[in-house]
Order: sequence, then structure tokens, then C-alpha cells
Amino acid sequence: MEMQKLKKGDKVAIVSLSSGILGEPFIKHELDLGIKRLEELGLVPVFMDNTLKGLDYIRDNPKSRAEDLKKAFYDNEIKAIITAIGGNDSFKILPYLFDDEEFILAVKNNPKIFTGYSDTTTTHLALNKLGLNTFYGPAFITDFAEFENNMLPYTKNSLMYLFNAPNNYEIKPSDVWYKERTDFSPASVGTLREKFSETNGYEVLQGTGTATGKLIGGCLELFSMLSGYNTNGEDELQAERNKIMAKYPIIPTKEELSGKILFLETSDGKPTPENYRNMIKHLKSIGLFDNISGLLIGKPMDEAYYSEYKEILISELNEFNFPILFNLNFGHSFPRMTLPYGAVAEINADKKTLTLKSSTLK
Repeated sequence: MEMQKLKKGDKVAIVSLSSGILGEPFIKHELDLGIKRLEELGLVPVFMDNTLKGLDYIRDNPKSRAEDLKKAFYDNEIKAIITAIGGNDSFKILPYLFDDEEFILAVKNNPKIFTGYSDTTTTHLALNKLGLNTFYGPAFITDFAEFENNMLPYTKNSLMYLFNAPNNYEIKPSDVWYKERTDFSPASVGTLREKFSETNGYEVLQGTGTATGKLIGGCLELFSMLSGYNTNGEDELQAERNKIMAKYPIIPTKEELSGKILFLETSDGKPTPENYRNMIKHLKSIGLFDNISGLLIGKPMDEAYYSEYKEILISELNEFNFPILFNLNFGHSFPRMTLPYGAVAEINADKKTLTLKSSTLK
């Protein structure tokens, strides 16, 4: 069964697979904004049974989080699934997914658009293991519930890929970038973000010519933690993550990555250069870069450690022949693009371009 493009009137499910903050009264204004923006796009938001039950409930009930995702896949009227926001423990839902044959069949026989980023990397990689091409893109709270009077224009324009799904689609860099907000109170609704002109555009750190391959990737910290590296000093949580990963491995093997274009970006935790280098070294040690055809690196949030990250990538990965395109608008930086897993992309290092050669939507 082919995955269908979005169209006006489609129902979209909102799920809390990690943090349950969307259900807290203190962000009711963001809930209302997100609903308004989805409706403006002609979409019908459907909040799953547990999505709005709050931080404590979502934290303590990973099975309920998984049930929401399953129910969304079982419902033929729901055409897309949007994650509320990230967090740090979505790995806890994996046993309830991989041990359920009915769910596995539903993913294969009833595919639907799934979007989010950050800790949602875990669910992306899990669904990809089950054969679904997902979308590394907007989340409900951070994008649809943007405090400005509209969604950020670049984010919204990139999101329209889910409605149009063109072939030979060049993803151009945004001409501006925004700092993250510090005030998320109702008083900030309608206020503008601090905005800067983009002076760098896409940067080529190494390589020439073109490289082509299917897209796969996510958050650098998640790739590191899911493969056993404790990036945040969360010893107890990492031990639990390691135990689940041993039974349900979702990090793609170097064989599975052969010929792929890998995309990686850093979280709002803004890892120090030392930690960044250690994560790159760790991923290199497990062979993550051995067989890929190209590497895309997201713009660091607030341009934190921009030049330091560049230097680390150049020094740590210069033994490989693939091109590295740096400073792309995906992941935690604002605005953000929508990247389709499984779509064939082309990096042109000479022209500093990224083009989607195929679409995963019909």
C-alpha cells in the first residue's frame, strides 16, 4: 500500500510519545495555537486518548503512549501522525511496538505520514525498521504552535512537501534564522522571534561532485545514546536504554547504511565541543560512517559552537571520501525543513545544493 499525500479535510493524530507537557494547563495557549494552525491548513487534529494527560501520566505510562500510536495506525481515517514534542525516554515504548504483530502489520498495510524530531528519532528509526518512510520535521508544540501570528514561513513552506510531494525538489537554505525563545508564557503570543540574516548558507566541509542516496538520520545525541554512549550523564536512564536496545536494536547497521545519505543534528542541549567530538568518535567507532555516500549536518540551535563543530567534523571525518554539507535547516534550529526518510536525495558539493530526486508519497 502506498503512502498518500495530505489533502484538506484529512484527520491528523497528535501523540505524546515522550514528554507529556502538551497536557499541562500552563501551555493551554500553545495547544490552542497548534489546533488553530492545523485547521488553517485544512487539517482536522485528533488528540489520542492519552496525549493530553500531562507530564506525570505520560512519564509513568509508556504502554499508554504506545497504545496511542497503535490506535492512530489502526484508524483508517487518520492520514498523518504528529508528535507533540520530544523528551528523553521514548525508547520505553519500543517493547510494546515490536512485540505486537498486529501493529507491525498495520504499519506495513496502513502506512501513514509520521513527523517529529529530537527524541522522536527513536520512533523514526523503529518505524523505519518496520518498513515505513517517515518525516524528520515539525512537531506540534514547537512548530504548529509558534507564538508569532503564523507558522515560521520557511517551516510552513517546507511542510507543504507533505501535500505536494514533488520530484526533483531542491531544498534551499533559509535566508534567515531565529533564536529560541526564553519566554513561553501567554504574554509572548503574537510577539516576534529574534531574527538574523543567514550569512553562511550551506557550507561544504569536504568532497566534490555529486553524491546520491536514500535519506536516513536524526538527532546526534539520540544516535549516540541509542548505540550505547551516555551523552548526558543519565546513568540509570542510559542503563535502561541499553537494555532495551540490546533486545530491540534500531540503530541502522553499516550494511543497512550502505549508499545512504545520513543526516545528523544537535539538540537544544547544545553539546560542548568536547562532547560533540566524543559523539562523532563513538559513531565512527561503530562504523556508522563507513559506507554512507554523503552526510548532512543541521544548523546548531542558536548557532552554538558553529565553528567548533565544523572543525571537529573536518578533523574527525577527513579519512572518508563522502561530501559533508553543513548548516542545513533541520532539527532543533529555527526555522526547520521537512526531510523524508527513504527519499532519494542528491548532494551537489560543487553547487552547494540538496535536491530530493524522488518522493515517498503518492
